[in-house]
Amino acid sequence: MGKFDGVLLASDFDDTFYSAAGVVAPANLEALAYFEAQGGRFTISTGRAHRTFAPLLQLTPVNAPVILANGAQLYDFEKEELLAEFTMPDTAGADMEELFALRPELSAEAYHGEEVYIFNPNYWTWYHIQRAGVTPVECPIAQMPQPWHKVILQHEHEILLPAQADILSRWPDRYEAIFSNPHMLEVTAKGCTKGSTVLALAQRLGIARENIYCVGDNQNDLPMLSVSAIPFAPANCAQEVKDWGAALLPACEEGTIAAIIETLDRRY
Repeated sequence: MGKFDGVLLASDFDDTFYSAAGVVAPANLEALAYFEAQGGRFTISTGRAHRTFAPLLQLTPVNAPVILANGAQLYDFEKEELLAEFTMPDTAGADMEELFALRPELSAEAYHGEEVYIFNPNYWTWYHIQRAGVTPVECPIAQMPQPWHKVILQHEHEILLPAQADILSRWPDRYEAIFSNPHMLEVTAKGCTKGSTVLALAQRLGIARENIYCVGDNQNDLPMLSVSAIPFAPANCAQEVKDWGAALLPACEEGTIAAIIETLDRRY
């Protein structure tokens, strides 16, 4: 029996576990080896899709299924098996066309299976595509196959804020719309968040709610921070996360995960 038996630690990936410079802090890896040897379960909960996360799997010593696409997929990389999937409603294409007719300045990425489709790309689209390392298909929204796991809308923050309001007021029963950074508004099916899928994973693993710990740096991490026994965030997190009240730890590059495991080591 290890001291962390029955404990789940779920971490956001970009800018929480994996830095913008493409580095994982060595202290994180050392701490995770100890955490897992003592029975702890570690996973990543990311906005990345399977296609954009899989090439980086070797950097993450996960020993539990991974939460992908902002909660839209739960994937077991050890078994190469999709355990759960939550897709957007079949009205998504028509709804996004309606939104773009209202706000034609927006750009979008849509995720269908392993393919990424883009429409009206801008600087932030290409920046994200380059960082994700994928080759997208550019086409009109009506030509994009469905269903979608998620859509990312991209522009300056002040342009995306009213688009978020449009989505939540026009289709409150269909979509979640939450920022993963100031230039990316993530749209998923209603009820599909990192938090809902963390809870589904914990139930699958037989882990009690009081033994779930989550860490993230941006607004789209708040749903999973809200289900965490202690909600953690790196010092480099967005102001919304600081204002929300997460417990702040060293920045991503300085070993956020190692600091959490040090806290858990005192707690258990």
